[in-house]
Amino acid sequence: QKPVQGPQAVILQEGEDAIINCNSSKALYSVHWYRQKHGEVPVFLMILLKGGEQKSHDKIVATFNEKKQQSSLYLMASQLSYSGTYFCGAETQ
Repeated sequence: QKPVQGPQAVILQEGEDAIINCNSSKALYSVHWYRQKHGEVPVFLMILLKGGEQKSHDKIVATFNEKKQQSSLYLMASQLSYSGTYFCGAETQ
């Protein structure tokens, strides 16, 4: 089963923050976050393997809440280099 992401689209001005959530109706084992820029292949950002884990890449932070079956990606003080499509992949039970 594919995880559900929301919101579907976010438009930011430089310096603004945003949160993208990745939810599943099944227990999550791991969550993978990617970014794809227009016309390019997706680039792996990070993987979260256990509940309570938090990782960062530049000013992009991902968290994994195992009890809520959710991972959140925080784009902080967004920059032009953050533009693109973000998506998650997950291993579920």
